[in-house]
Amino acid sequence: MFEQRPNRDSEIVLVGRSNVGKSTLMREITGHSVDTGQKPGVTRKPNHFDWAGPDFMVTDLPGFGFMNGVPEDVREQIKTDVVRYVEANADKILAGILVLDGKAAVDIIDRHSGPDEIPHDVELFHFLRDIDVEPVVAVNKMDKVDDEDERLNDICDRLGLYPPWQQWQETIAPISAKRGSVDALDEAVRHHLHEAGRDDLFQFF
Repeated sequence: MFEQRPNRDSEIVLVGRSNVGKSTLMREITGHSVDTGQKPGVTRKPNHFDWAGPDFMVTDLPGFGFMNGVPEDVREQIKTDVVRYVEANADKILAGILVLDGKAAVDIIDRHSGPDEIPHDVELFHFLRDIDVEPVVAVNKMDKVDDEDERLNDICDRLGLYPPWQQWQETIAPISAKRGSVDALDEAVRHHLHEAGRDDLFQFF
């Protein structure tokens, strides 16, 4: 996963389960088409997109979690590789965008919560915080959600953020990547770019 990494000192990464719309969001951010698969888990290695001038890139990391027809040991390896990649490059990552499916996220998190199990999404959110990478949760597919505030409050609750969600607007960003509705994400990412003294990168968000 590391071999093809372009030599860039600043990076934003997209992480999340398979089939939550990461590649669609990547296309929305960069303006360039990346391979999106109809089958979950098509992206097996990082998709890097960098620009000629700025020392900056956006990286779409492989999706993890359940994937139809993919053996469990392969799924676990992908998750391990994603974690290692983020850990190894943490000092260069200005924000980690955790993409959730707004319609399904709460059910998936609840299904995988138990005394011996932490859901991948929750684990990844806290992992980003632990290694000092600012997490931004892009709650995608919100055009399919009726009770937006309630759903976003539930997601906050599952991530250990005290609702209402509106007080976490630099962390929780409701979007619909397919419809090009990503303003909340742009605002949240700009907040973290500004904190990092990188207002020069606002042109990308």
